[in-house]
Amino acid sequence: MKSKSIGALAAAASLLAPAAAQAHISLHPNTIPAGAFATLDVRVPGEQEGAHVTKVDVLFPQGFTGVDYENVPGWSTRIIEARLATPIKEDGETIDTEVSQIVWTWTGPLGKVDNGQFVNFPLSLAIPLDATGKALEFRTVQSYSNGQVIHWISPSLTAEHPSPRINVTTKGGVIQEVAGAEAGPQAGQTGAGQSAPATTPATVESTSGGASKGLALAALILGALGLIAGLGALVATRRRGAA
Repeated sequence: MKSKSIGALAAAASLLAPAAAQAHISLHPNTIPAGAFATLDVRVPGEQEGAHVTKVDVLFPQGFTGVDYENVPGWSTRIIEARLATPIKEDGETIDTEVSQIVWTWTGPLGKVDNGQFVNFPLSLAIPLDATGKALEFRTVQSYSNGQVIHWISPSLTAEHPSPRINVTTKGGVIQEVAGAEAGPQAGQTGAGQSAPATTPATVESTSGGASKGLALAALILGALGLIAGLGALVATRRRGAA
């Protein structure tokens, strides 16, 4: 199944912006329901002093049978497909390949990503239905003009170079950007960082829901401390009475 361009941006300047220090290659939004059609931005920062990004090679997890990409000025896009062991039927069409890799290569002069900048590579795709409850990793290799090559492939979010990922929730949920998790949640976790089974419905609440839970927990702790203090005072009073 061939991929095709879905449009072009008006100017390269709209793609570039200052990047946060020590930013990761990341995917936005980072929480998407299974089966949903979504626009996914691959966000690539430049973090080499005196050098710019020259190539971004993204390895796709299994299950993506087609991806449309947006033309990014100054960058060429190459889709690499792998043959499926068992062809599938979709909308009356037989599909025998899936997307294996997407490679963006800087051709210049537009779209140059220097240190302290980033570029977005927008993709239009459908999330596999069988990915519910999983964190899908898009392992990425980033090359710079000074010869440096950074491998964003670690499964751990606390690693120096974690793999970009999205958290897949139950079909029919909402697409969300979970704050505080630029590289995406861990496998099998919700935006609040709590483990959730694959059958748990996607929530519609915003990330402020995590703050509400934190406030409730704090109130519970304070209540418990108050109870302990009250019991202590009661015991002290009885001892004085006995004396």
